[in-house]
Amino acid sequence: MTVTDDRPRIVEFPALKEAQGKLDAKRDQLASVLREAGDNYDMGQVKSLEGDSKAKVDQIKAWNAEIDDLKKKVDEHLVVAKAAWEAKEHGAAREAGAPSEDTDGPQTKGRQRFGDQVLKSDAIKSYKPGMGIGPQSRIDVEVKTLFSTSNGWDPEDLRTGRLAEYATRPAPRIIDIFPQTTTTMSTVLYMEETVFVNNAAEVAEAGAYPEMQLKVEEKSSEVRKIAAFLPITEETFADESRARAYVENRLPFMLRQRVDLQLLQGNGTSPNLRGLENVSGIQTQALGSDPVPDAIYKCMRKVRDDGFAEPSHVLIQPVKWEGVRLLRTADGLYIWGHPSMVGPATIWGIPVIETTAVTSTKAALGDFTNHAEVSTRRGIDMQISNSHGTFFTEGVLAVRVDIRLAAIFYRPKAFGVCTGL
Repeated sequence: MTVTDDRPRIVEFPALKEAQGKLDAKRDQLASVLREAGDNYDMGQVKSLEGDSKAKVDQIKAWNAEIDDLKKKVDEHLVVAKAAWEAKEHGAAREAGAPSEDTDGPQTKGRQRFGDQVLKSDAIKSYKPGMGIGPQSRIDVEVKTLFSTSNGWDPEDLRTGRLAEYATRPAPRIIDIFPQTTTTMSTVLYMEETVFVNNAAEVAEAGAYPEMQLKVEEKSSEVRKIAAFLPITEETFADESRARAYVENRLPFMLRQRVDLQLLQGNGTSPNLRGLENVSGIQTQALGSDPVPDAIYKCMRKVRDDGFAEPSHVLIQPVKWEGVRLLRTADGLYIWGHPSMVGPATIWGIPVIETTAVTSTKAALGDFTNHAEVSTRRGIDMQISNSHGTFFTEGVLAVRVDIRLAAIFYRPKAFGVCTGL
């Protein structure tokens, strides 16, 4: 079989030949310089160009631009040459006797349409009724449809195994700053000293002793339940080995994410926890005309002076912390440290936690280490069942998760919020 090249011959088109020659020469020139530079592209080794490294790089950039322009010109000449070549080939086919006037529709390089070839074949022309098996003909048919991914089948694709998770508040952090205990009760009871009057004083011999005042009251914090469920088909668990692991990790994460939010913003109305921002008796400090760092410091001072506690953490939204972190002096120096400064974020020496769980207009702070607690009645419990509605007859499973816990703030004055941020 002879394979013919139907591409235009460059030698037959001088303009194309000239453009291609210029392109090849410029490419060779650039390749020669890059070979001089070596694998590390050291411009100091290039002797064919003058100047320093920057000048040599600028020359290489200029050559690249020339190569792009020359390639465009070659492509333009190729379009013209190909059209001329195809026209020439078509004319040669007509002169060789390829039929065109007695057929309808376009021809392709001297070939007739399939239907025309069938009607003019010996098998049709020589056939006579009643002759039994008629004459045979061989028809030269060009396969018009290319067997490609669009007309055949796509190549098999395999997933990488990575799951791009939805953009949401990151792994829970708020509960981590609370001391954690367990309880077997539905309500956590504790005693709080509500009156402390210290009248201790110096007295003379036989003098009357000053009277002290102390009072304690029983306080309580209700255990609340946070729960959710996810419907999922039986086939998903059966056919996809990673589906179960994905659900078993993602649902507890979503539950803990809600716990974080409740520990700060819960309003205390059943079945909500009472979060820090809604605890009665905490310190408050309005921003007013103060810079954010000043307002936070004043709130810290109230915790120290009135709550007799030392704040362990400050919680603030990332967008509000950005304003603090980017504070600069009039001459452009960063007040809260240079951008290259390493280490955890702090303000007035207190660790800062950036979280969207805190209300956007507030910064919360306090002595979580000594005066707060999360008491868990039951950790995260996960159950799977098809006994929900019509799930049994539909082959659907309900994956249920819940957690029961109580949030306790033993000394409200050891905590505070800055408002108006």
